[in-house]
Parts: sequence; C-alpha cells; structure tokens
Amino acid sequence: MARFKVGVQLHPQATDVNELRAAWRAVDGLGVDSLWVWDHFYPLYGDPDDKHYEAYALLAAMAVETHHAKFGALVTCNSYRNPNLLADMARTIDHLSGGRFILGIGSGWFERDYQEYGYDFGTVPQRLRALAAALPVIKARLEKLNPPPVQRELPILIGGGGEQVTLRLVAEHAQLWNTFGPVPNFAHKNEVLDEWCARIGRDPKEIERTVGIGSDEIGNVTAYVDAGAQHVILMVGAPFDLGPVEQLLAVARD
Repeated sequence: MARFKVGVQLHPQATDVNELRAAWRAVDGLGVDSLWVWDHFYPLYGDPDDKHYEAYALLAAMAVETHHAKFGALVTCNSYRNPNLLADMARTIDHLSGGRFILGIGSGWFERDYQEYGYDFGTVPQRLRALAAALPVIKARLEKLNPPPVQRELPILIGGGGEQVTLRLVAEHAQLWNTFGPVPNFAHKNEVLDEWCARIGRDPKEIERTVGIGSDEIGNVTAYVDAGAQHVILMVGAPFDLGPVEQLLAVARD
C-alpha cells in the first residue's frame, strides 16, 4: 500500500473550548499531517441545541496553539462570509500559524444555519454559482493583500462530489479535494475529477485527494488508498478519543 497522510477533524459540538484546545494540542503532538473543524453554527447530530462553536475563531486559536499540522475548516461555507473578507481572514490566520493554513471551502448545505443566521438558502444551483463566482475573488484578494500569505500560494481545498459543477471547480481552482465514501463512491468521483482535469488541461497530480472517514472505516483505508486517496481524514467527535487516531497513524506508518 502506498503511503498516505493522516488528518483529524474535531467536531466543535457537544464539548467546550478547553476540551477542544486540549484535543487539538494532543492530536498535533501525535504528528498528524492535518487538523480540521467544520463550519456550522449548530450541531449536525445528537442534541440539535447542544453546545457549538464558530469555526474561524477556533482556527485562529488553533493557529497559535499547534506547531506541526496543516489545518483549516473542512469545509468553510462560502455563503457565510464575503469572499474578500474570507481571503483576508485566511491570510491573517496563515500568518498566525507561520504558514500552515489551508482554505477549505464548499457551497454550503445545512439549512438550519441559513435560516437562523439570516442567510438566503436558495437552491443547490444558486449556491454552486455563488461558489464559482467567489473563488476568483478570493484568489484575487489573496494576491492584493499586504502582507501576502506566508505560503506563496495559500492552498485551497474544495469539498464535495458534484460531477457537473463542483469537480470542475476543483480542477480549475483547488490544490486539494475532499469527499467521502464508501470506497466505490470515492473511486468514481476521483475518476471524474481526473476527467475534468483532462478537459481543462490541468495536471491531475497537482490536486491532493483527501477522504473523510469515521473510525468504523479504518479497516477500509487500504481500499481508499488503492482508489486514489492520498490523505485520510478521521472525523472525531467529543469526548475526543484519540485511540482511533493512533490506530490510523500506525497504519500510515507501517
């Protein structure tokens, strides 16, 4: 099996900030390649009114409390922030971390966030068009900011598997791409992304392929890697048992 990177997504729900901070410091200390939170305003499972925290405030704290892992939101909802502002936030967090930030972004899907915070939910095509419009704005703003990001080209990760629009946007704009299983789904979407790269003349090797898995899928890691995954991101909820993280790291380092 080919070597692969290991990431961890810490769910910012049903917990408190001290527990989150302890978890990301511990995970960073294990030597993972990436750390993530998600960008929502309410829990995605369990008690819908449980504790929850905003992503970018957490990411600024993560920037100064970790030292090794790349990190970001898996993924930022494009609808929640003006694209020029988002670029500036990303650049600033990149500086706080010494150049480890990844701008993960997607079109958005969680309707409750939109309703409660006053955003226009619209339709899937509308949200995808908004993402397509925002990506060039973000990239242009990153080029104008003074100082620029620490990283010469701040990496963009696009999340999603839509074959007509999302994967085309990945081919056009992203350095990383994330989607989910099961393995046949990941393998198929990976092939579609390669096809979009061929259509627009992009070298598919320029896009790092990441996949989000639960702890129950660690046994499928070999199949994911064989299907093209280069970076496996384990999704972990509170109380943040790191045993599965250590298990995945052992597989990656075998």
